[in-house]
Amino acid sequence: MPDLPDLNPIVHGKLRLALLSLLAGVEEAEFTWLRAQTGATDGNLGAQLVKLEEAAYVAVAKRFVRRKPHTLYRITDSGRTALTEYIQALRKLLGSAIS
Repeated sequence: MPDLPDLNPIVHGKLRLALLSLLAGVEEAEFTWLRAQTGATDGNLGAQLVKLEEAAYVAVAKRFVRRKPHTLYRITDSGRTALTEYIQALRKLLGSAIS
């Protein structure tokens, strides 16, 4: 059997992959925007963002605007690297199937 590439289990989760992909295309994003883009519930979105934050793949900044909390997320250099490596591993795994 050929040597199969490892897929990063943190990135591999469907919602976490979507979040990293979305954050890779913007400077930063509010929690509410990420929720709207993914259709995730607040609880699931929050839990997945915590996992990405614990892995140092996203950074979070919390602030108040007119007494309302705003939580901003951005992808870190480590997160961008993890996403790139994940995509490369997928390409290797799929080989000519994605041509």
